[in-house]
Amino acid sequence: MTAPLDSARRGERTTHWGNVGEAGFAAGTWILYFIQRYLGRWPFRVALAPVLLFYVLTARLARASSREYLTRLGLPSSFRTTYLHIGAFAESLMDKTMAVSGRFPFHTLRFTGREVMLDSMARKQGGVLVTAHMGCLEVCRLAAERKDGPKLNVLVHTRHAERFNSVLQRLDPHSQVKLIQVTDVSPATAALLAEKVDAGEFVVITADRVPLSDSTGRTVAAPFLGRTAYFPIGPWVLASALKCQVIMFSVNREDDTYRARFEKLAERVELPRGKREEAAAGYVARYAQKLEQLCRESPYDWFNFFPFWEPPRA
Repeated sequence: MTAPLDSARRGERTTHWGNVGEAGFAAGTWILYFIQRYLGRWPFRVALAPVLLFYVLTARLARASSREYLTRLGLPSSFRTTYLHIGAFAESLMDKTMAVSGRFPFHTLRFTGREVMLDSMARKQGGVLVTAHMGCLEVCRLAAERKDGPKLNVLVHTRHAERFNSVLQRLDPHSQVKLIQVTDVSPATAALLAEKVDAGEFVVITADRVPLSDSTGRTVAAPFLGRTAYFPIGPWVLASALKCQVIMFSVNREDDTYRARFEKLAERVELPRGKREEAAAGYVARYAQKLEQLCRESPYDWFNFFPFWEPPRA
């Protein structure tokens, strides 16, 4: 299993998500993958249980972060709920491997707001899909590639999950074709994305983690689950530069499959000069409100196992 590494148990103070490494190793991931592939879901869960139990008992940072989040949702912050939360993350990793290997039952996917994407595709109108670290986005991304779905260009930062991503690459060496590796979006990257959007394609970017540079000047505060949280301004600056629509996108667990949701947040992002952060705050507040609704509908599907509400440090 691959998961955030609890640096706190090594005596370090690590709060930024980009500084959280991986726990486990690729061999363990392969073992669990083959158990699920050949024996099914329940044998996989039985094999996962001792690994998950050990992780929940020893990963203090992840455990504390999960309990804070669950408490803010109004759920009991017990060992059971924390186990279920981190367990949902572990199962999503396996679903990623099944999706990449082509063994996920894509026909079972459910959709809400699908007409938003169908209308955009019919008009060849590209845009930015803002999402979050929830559920299993790979399921919908790969489903789109297998059918005549929207063309997606996913902005990713994989430094904190290199070993797990190496597993995904071995399962399908071509799965990274439309993943664009970035730390910060450079002018060259922005020009490439502009071409993609103009061609009717979509740029997918997560909007629930502060930038890797950890600069307070690049975040916007918004209420989230009863307390001020800090969200990156980058996705909105990018959407403004691309002069395109913004659609919120999520893929959360529902029964034995996933539900993909699409909702348009803005026809176009306007960030006036001199009032950029003030204008961005409005878009971020709406995004945070929608994200909170998703968390309440699927409480165990949000995977940010670090002190999310802690203010970023310059």
